[in-house]
Amino acid sequence: MRGITGETLLHLLERRLDNVVYRLGFANSRSQARQLVRHNHILVDGRRVNIPSFLCKVGNVIQVKEASRQLPMVLDSMQLRSTTGGYTWIERNDTECSGKLIRLPNVDEIQIPVVERQIVELYSK
Repeated sequence: MRGITGETLLHLLERRLDNVVYRLGFANSRSQARQLVRHNHILVDGRRVNIPSFLCKVGNVIQVKEASRQLPMVLDSMQLRSTTGGYTWIERNDTECSGKLIRLPNVDEIQIPVVERQIVELYSK
């Protein structure tokens, strides 16, 4: 991929399905989001996807399956996230229990406490 290596790495990590499910507020942690994906509770554009490393594209609609919307962990997570606010690069629809990736996040919007330059330097040796 073209571009600045560190920024590209962060974009790839943010586009993972388990991370997008976490950012949308359907899970309280990334491991819980990964479990939701692996147990077939998540649909991408209406199709079941059970691969946590699936890379979401701009315009993809991610939603919780109809039968899984009443799971206690999903309901608790959505209620908790409704009070904390959202992200500007994804939009969430609470009534349909879905969300849409509207654009890639800027590096400033990614809230991962790492220095990507150091990671790139480590792996380029």
